[in-house]
Amino acid sequence: MATVSVEAIIDVPAQRVWDAIADVGAVHRRLLPGRVADARIEGDVRVLTMPDGTQVRELILAIDHRIRRMAYAVTDGQRLPLTYHHASFQVFDDGDRSRLVWLTDVLPHDAADLVRPRVERGIVELKAVLETSG
Repeated sequence: MATVSVEAIIDVPAQRVWDAIADVGAVHRRLLPGRVADARIEGDVRVLTMPDGTQVRELILAIDHRIRRMAYAVTDGQRLPLTYHHASFQVFDDGDRSRLVWLTDVLPHDAADLVRPRVERGIVELKAVLETSG
């Protein structure tokens, strides 16, 4: 299994970043407005609606407030040719800022080359939204 790992220093305290990450039903408002049009929670599943109307289903595996970690697995609607897609976010204190780590595990192994630019772009977008939303 290949792992794509990206991280960013965000000029926002860790608890505020974590509050946005842990609010899994509001990803379209708090983290990726414009990239995700809507989100709803159905039990342990988050259903993301993209701007073109396609839907992605993600099983929410963990929301651990103690270690500020959220993990999910994409179960349906994936656009890339992946047979497995698991990801996690973890937020760490960095003084009055935070460090956000996003790990994404994928199969097949060579799909990491397709996933990496999307995750790299995504963390830049998350950082911008978090820093401008106050």
